[in-house]
Amino acid sequence: MTDPARSVDPDVDLHIPGQRRELSPSPWPVLVAVSAGGVLGALARYGLAEAVPRPPGGFPWATFAANLSGCLLIGVLMALVDQVWSGRRLIRPFLGVGVLGGYTTFSTYVVDTQRTVADGAPGTALLYLAATMAGALLAVWAGTAATGAALARRSRPADQERYAVAGQARETGR
Repeated sequence: MTDPARSVDPDVDLHIPGQRRELSPSPWPVLVAVSAGGVLGALARYGLAEAVPRPPGGFPWATFAANLSGCLLIGVLMALVDQVWSGRRLIRPFLGVGVLGGYTTFSTYVVDTQRTVADGAPGTALLYLAATMAGALLAVWAGTAATGAALARRSRPADQERYAVAGQARETGR
């Protein structure tokens, strides 16, 4: 918790409730962003589940694909939020918590595992259980690492210097 005596805004008297409210932003924009994103993500997951149904005792490919692709995109998003969009308040709630939170579904992952065992395929269920956890962790890492590397290449000082020299050469006709 922050110390109320150390106000960021020296014009706010923390002893006056009306002025204290000025320091905290309204939660409504974040709630609307999460809700709207959640609807979009859940609809995308539903579409994927309808397109690739799980046969009884079969591998739940739709949930597997949603969780792994969603985790990859979460890694990409976190790198972008950290390095590119750090000042944008609603990007992470909308895309991360909303869209990707609604798209990924670890609750369905557990239900699919239970159903696969109940359908008499415990080996498939165990494979699904392990592959999803390992794949999800690997996907987040891959998304973060690949995006971080791409952003680092984009902003390399040597590249910026080379582009500046090339631009000067064009201007002088060399």
